[in-house]
Amino acid sequence: MSWHQATIKEALQAFETTVQGLSATVAAERRSRYGPNALQEKKMKPAWLIFLSQFKDLMILILLIAAVISGLLGDLTDTIIIVVIVVLNALIGFIQEYRAEKAMEALKRMSVVQASVKRDGRTSLIPSTELVPGDIVSIEAGNSVPADLRLLEAHQLQVNESALTGESLPVMKVTSPLHVADIPLGDRLNMAYKGTAVVNGRGKGLVVSTGMETEIGHIARMLQEDEMDTPLKKRMSAFGRILSYVILGICVLLFIVGVLRGEEPMRMLMISISLAVAAIPEALPALITIALSMGAKRLMQKKALIRKLPAVETLGSISFICSDKTGTLTINRMTVAEHADLTDGSLGKVNPFLAGMALNHDVKGEPSGWIGDPTEIALIKRVTALEGDNIGNWRTGFPRIAELPFDSDRKCMTTVHQFGDRYLVLSKGAVESISERLSLPSEPLVDLATEWSSRGMRVIAFAYRVLDALPESIGHDTLERELLPAGLAGMIDPPREEVKAAIRDCRAAGIKPVMITGDHPATARAIARQIGMMDEGDLLLTGAELAALSEEDFMEKVDHVAVYARVSPEQKLRIVRGLQSHGHFLAMTGDGVNDAPSLKAADIGVAMGINGTDVSKESADMILLDDNFATIVNAVREGRRIYDNIRKFVKYIMTCNSAEIWTIFLAPLLGLPMPLLPIHILWINLVTDGLPGLALAGEKEEKDIMKRPPRPSGESLFSQGIGFHIIWVGLLMTALTLGTQAWAIRVGDAHWQTMVFCVLSFAQLGHVLAIRSDRSYLFSQGIFTNLPLLGAVVLTFLLQLLVIYLPAANKIFRTSPLTLNELLICIGVAAILFHAVELEKFISKRRTRS
Repeated sequence: MSWHQATIKEALQAFETTVQGLSATVAAERRSRYGPNALQEKKMKPAWLIFLSQFKDLMILILLIAAVISGLLGDLTDTIIIVVIVVLNALIGFIQEYRAEKAMEALKRMSVVQASVKRDGRTSLIPSTELVPGDIVSIEAGNSVPADLRLLEAHQLQVNESALTGESLPVMKVTSPLHVADIPLGDRLNMAYKGTAVVNGRGKGLVVSTGMETEIGHIARMLQEDEMDTPLKKRMSAFGRILSYVILGICVLLFIVGVLRGEEPMRMLMISISLAVAAIPEALPALITIALSMGAKRLMQKKALIRKLPAVETLGSISFICSDKTGTLTINRMTVAEHADLTDGSLGKVNPFLAGMALNHDVKGEPSGWIGDPTEIALIKRVTALEGDNIGNWRTGFPRIAELPFDSDRKCMTTVHQFGDRYLVLSKGAVESISERLSLPSEPLVDLATEWSSRGMRVIAFAYRVLDALPESIGHDTLERELLPAGLAGMIDPPREEVKAAIRDCRAAGIKPVMITGDHPATARAIARQIGMMDEGDLLLTGAELAALSEEDFMEKVDHVAVYARVSPEQKLRIVRGLQSHGHFLAMTGDGVNDAPSLKAADIGVAMGINGTDVSKESADMILLDDNFATIVNAVREGRRIYDNIRKFVKYIMTCNSAEIWTIFLAPLLGLPMPLLPIHILWINLVTDGLPGLALAGEKEEKDIMKRPPRPSGESLFSQGIGFHIIWVGLLMTALTLGTQAWAIRVGDAHWQTMVFCVLSFAQLGHVLAIRSDRSYLFSQGIFTNLPLLGAVVLTFLLQLLVIYLPAANKIFRTSPLTLNELLICIGVAAILFHAVELEKFISKRRTRS
């Protein structure tokens, strides 16, 4: 049943209760039927199952197989290292998934409050969890609404519903039934919803929904849905599948070719297994984790807290930012944007317009901490800015002697003040209400108010009159008539100063910002145009219009909508999923409970750290510690940089591994002896690959990083020429290695295997220096701009020298000390690869220009 449509009598009858409340017996029976007024948690997977689920990734399975193979070959060192890497990654994934469950706990903490309820005709305080449908609950300023209520009484009752609806202004509540069936939550004026805050007045309500049946319960249920895979997870899964097929194919082919050539099957099996071990990039998962951790640390310094590591990379993929308006794009504080003084100076030094703003309100306190309605506080701040901090002088100079409080029927408030031996009547309220009480033509006032309203402002009108004597009966019919216009105040929750520049940067980066708000369309459109979020041709959809659209029609419009106004949490989810179905990666920013499902469903959820609720923070992937929309742009920049660097060390490691594969695969086919021993392969994979690869994570961003369009959602890790690079550079590295081997054997050099080992290691170091940038040459970008990488290359080079010149290492690695000429030949051959990769950049630039 739509409780906002029901009369009070119908609602009470539906729950078989009265204004005196339920009996304790009936309440106990209903509690057993409906359950506690609390949010149910999704049944949590056991910790051991969460941990084991971390091992189902194909890449992890390949690593585990490699560990088993290494153990069977007797190489326990390799086995131990692989197992440590796998367990470390599993622990990180386990911690992230376990922490995600805290979103529901935060919702529960938020919803447990004390409630003033009538039972057996007596009023008492009980935990809100014990409320049942049919209870009669009293609420007043400062309370959190304990359940969904159909209001029975409302005395100046105002409720802040921003956390649930996105509406920045408190809502004045009524008790009369509403006659429209399908209206947004924010317009159901005779309802009060669980988790919202009473900011003024008092009231009484009938509990119509508890627990998971409340509006906040519906949100909690949406939070229990599974999260989307991140772009990094998708790409790494695809990478793992490709890698496994390639490894399997090459190993089978090598075994078959060897057997056909007459090789001993067991020997070929061992060679094939060695090849599989060589192909596994053991360090890659750890390198990616470390790169993401380093990015998260840098973002922390820029006021962005990363809760889930893959979010660092995901930020670089987003093509849409779906942003809540209130508190995210705006400052979440009503401010007088325009004011117009329409007085004629007939009262001399006393200005009735300023007097209205200074005196016609119920705000208490001092300038250092006003307490009251946000609209009235904004008006006082404006008059203070115009007149100085002399509100106290206004109060003492014009004491209040009578008042007609605001009510939703009259839509105005009137106060009467001593004015010498006369009386000053000050009225403020809605434009339509004040204009019909004026003694002069109201067209100038109405025209100006209409123009301001079209700009998204909430317009407050002021009027006055001076009486020589008070009427015998003080009422709206005696005071609120024959008024003179005093002025208008146009109010708005203004945008943050830095948002406009941030949105401009987003657009330059090919990211479309979209506003999703529970606020009114005119206000949303005005803010969107002011900050550059809405251009000509962009659409605005209201929640009602969205609900009326078929899925097919919505899919046609979704890419072109810049503003969604007056939408519900369910509709926010529909928007997020609509964009995702078109292949977009999107970020959703927000701070309220109503944003939590969307934050969780989006590819990356971004919560506000200062004004955000616990629920939104627990549901998000990233938290903005300064609530600054511009921080997202810095995060996107960092995300793109991290992804670029991940691609670089995928390029680096896979090129190195492909060279190892081709070297082992082609040597027997060319009639050469096995060029490398398993321990050589292990050393190259863990030291020559690992240290420089790790240092690549700190590489500076490319100059055009924020001028590129977002990456296509289906883009492979091997796109943009990386796959081709891996193949040709891997083959070149193999040619240099096997060429050195063939030459050394031909001239009778006994150190040929150590030379092969060194050429392959040194060539990889030259490769990592060359791929620091996809566009700039090493010496033009500056060899010292990434000191950790330079240090890693030097350290790896020195470690390689230790392996070939330290007697103890000669025994372990089966190497021989090289002569100076042999060492220089190895370095010279490896340098060829460095210059070849630099030449690739030159050719690429020429092709791009042409």
